[in-house]
Amino acid sequence: MNSFAFFNPTKLIFGKGELAKLSEEVAVYGKNVLLVYGGGSIKRNGLYDKVLSELAKIDANVVELSGVEPNPRLTTAEKGIALCKENNVDFVLAVGGGSVIDCAKLIIAGAKYEGDAWDLVTKKAFASEALPLGTVLTLAATGSEMNAGSVITNWETQEKYGWGSPVTFPKFSILDPEHTYSVPKDHTTYGIVDMMSHVFEQYFHNATNTPLQDRMCESLLVTVMEAAPKLQEDLTNYELRETILFSGTIALNGMLQMGYRGDWASHNIEHAVSAVYDIPHAGGLAILFPNWMKHTLKTNPARFAQLAERVFNVDPVGKTTEEIALEGIEQLRMFWTSIGAPSRLADYDITDEKIKLMADKAMANGPFGNFQSLHKEDVEAILRASL
Repeated sequence: MNSFAFFNPTKLIFGKGELAKLSEEVAVYGKNVLLVYGGGSIKRNGLYDKVLSELAKIDANVVELSGVEPNPRLTTAEKGIALCKENNVDFVLAVGGGSVIDCAKLIIAGAKYEGDAWDLVTKKAFASEALPLGTVLTLAATGSEMNAGSVITNWETQEKYGWGSPVTFPKFSILDPEHTYSVPKDHTTYGIVDMMSHVFEQYFHNATNTPLQDRMCESLLVTVMEAAPKLQEDLTNYELRETILFSGTIALNGMLQMGYRGDWASHNIEHAVSAVYDIPHAGGLAILFPNWMKHTLKTNPARFAQLAERVFNVDPVGKTTEEIALEGIEQLRMFWTSIGAPSRLADYDITDEKIKLMADKAMANGPFGNFQSLHKEDVEAILRASL
């Protein structure tokens, strides 16, 4: 493996009833709180009232920003930044899924930056300071509750990029599996695809001697795949929600990627697709990832075959390494289809009309991918195979 430094300062508060610790955690940082949330599901399921009750215990002055989109927009984050500056906000609390948390990360950094917040996303400027952030997670998916990363869409320019800074780690994150009971089946599926995709992005790398990391990735994938079908039939099963919720956090809190750099090309391509078509992020990943796998298989067939045997139980007898690998990729496609994930861009009414545009957007910063470097012709080929 390669030399590495691991840093993750987020305090993870996990379990049933742990929302009761919210007031004491927020009190450390101040009383002027910006509450950030999405489309209103937290009001329908009662979590909104519980959060306000907790904040009332410390006499918090609460300002609200609602309506964060599934692909959070720059314009929404800018509203939050303005609210922070106008109300002398001490602390930002994100209540929702990864999109809400991602938006809040740009808010906390933008509130301490005098320039255009988009500069931080496009890396024209670096976020060196930020307001403190806490989260109450309601969706198992992105892992944003325990990492510094954020993905923001500029809808006006049809650009979508990932960014982050050491100052954008949440100070704490509260995860109660019961807060995910109200997540419908389709969004539960998207979350499962997202966390599995995060593991795949890290699994495919070019470092040597990573047996422990490989087994950690593989065991997480097997655990999720065992729990997912059962959860879809029993959406309020505490143990299953608990397993999936914890899996989503571990999938992207940095632990799996110690000692190497993962690939992340499929995420970059998906960001270009959803920047143009505004489709669900995980839906795009479910479509693109198997096709990326087929496109890059020859880079290291043995690695794909290892995944096929260890995670998808492909029988290697009488088969070439590439045949084993391809069978594993097909097993992945079949599993995602079985839990309701899309398999073609056509499922979102996407044709070949804007393939070149999407490829151009994916190539905005030049060739990408740490497992296999992709160029424009590669991106176009993957997109066409995904139609």
